[in-house]
Amino acid sequence: MGKLLEKFYYIFLSIVPLSIIIGPAISLINIVILSIIYLYFFFKFNHLNLLKKNNTIKIFLILYLYLIINSFISLNFETSAYRNFGFMRFILFFLAINYLFYINEKNIKIFNFWTIILSLFIFDVYFERINGTNILGWGGNYGNRIVSFFKDEPIAASFINGFIFILSAQMLSFFKKKKFGKIIFLIFLSIIFISVLITGERSNTIKAVFGLILFISLIDVYDFKTKIIFFIALPTIMIFTIFNSDYLKNRYYGQIISKIYKEKNINTFNDNIYIKLYRSGFSVFKNYPLTGVGNKNYRIETCGNAEVVKKNKYYCLTHPHQIYFELLSEHGLIGTIVILYTFFVLIFKNLRVIINSQNYLQIGAFTFLICNFLPFIPSGSFFSDFNISLFILNLSILYAVNKKTNIFFKENLK
Repeated sequence: MGKLLEKFYYIFLSIVPLSIIIGPAISLINIVILSIIYLYFFFKFNHLNLLKKNNTIKIFLILYLYLIINSFISLNFETSAYRNFGFMRFILFFLAINYLFYINEKNIKIFNFWTIILSLFIFDVYFERINGTNILGWGGNYGNRIVSFFKDEPIAASFINGFIFILSAQMLSFFKKKKFGKIIFLIFLSIIFISVLITGERSNTIKAVFGLILFISLIDVYDFKTKIIFFIALPTIMIFTIFNSDYLKNRYYGQIISKIYKEKNINTFNDNIYIKLYRSGFSVFKNYPLTGVGNKNYRIETCGNAEVVKKNKYYCLTHPHQIYFELLSEHGLIGTIVILYTFFVLIFKNLRVIINSQNYLQIGAFTFLICNFLPFIPSGSFFSDFNISLFILNLSILYAVNKKTNIFFKENLK
């Protein structure tokens, strides 16, 4: 029974990227199945001590307790409850991935399957940019923005960013041992980066650039001179790519730099949709400074009573589209401190071990996690199924792939 479950464990984790592409329902089912499989091992080998002894799990449980409380102080309990109570599946998901790499270190081959899936996805992104639709004929719903296999949502770059650094690390481990491998890897990295750029998703392009610089800076494969040359070449590649496409030139230059330069008018700044959203999010925070309106309740507050909306100059939308304004408006000062402190501790507590070990997979996961917290950059809702799945996946990899950080190796559990 145990061996069979291990095989299923391996299969379901291997198809995580595919499940995310297919849709939230399939991704949810996949994560739940992985969690249930882990629960079998949890009870079979009595991992209850892990909950008592491991500080990482204690931190997760404190966060979960806060989210439960947040549901009861939300403007609308039902709206918050699913997202908050359902967070338990991500704690189990974290445990499941750590345990999978604990029982069999060879599961590192899972990343080979992920590389195949991401490569096909990136090919489809290029195909859609050249032909106007992807290989299934989808596209055009958002102008010239790339949707690829997501069909109805322009989140292709978000998906690529969620895996780009982990899989780049996997490729680096392979290429660095080959002749000219280091050069080939940089070419490979550039191809991936350009795929993000050509989607037209500006905020994710900024995150990809920042992440690329951080990743290259942290790894020990290249000397300082090579890194500087690459960092100089990077903007050259960007400019060449942008100005060879009318759409990209308008998206990155015409709609931002050129518009501000020509008008030089404060109204241009004030009329920007993201500025309106940020101000709206901050207005909600000012009205509910300590506890916020509750997870996923920004829309309840800003799309409700017309007089309240007008008085506070709210902008009606699902969320403020920026992680800090989202946290402040929906969780208040108390909740924002709890959430940020929790994740920052989890991300940074093993940083010295990660850097000294030069575990490229961990450095890749760390890079993605940091990119989520860049200030002022527009972002999707942090606790949405899509975004939180990518975040917890990378956080899990950050711990799981190194014996010094994997929570089961640390506790020496069977």
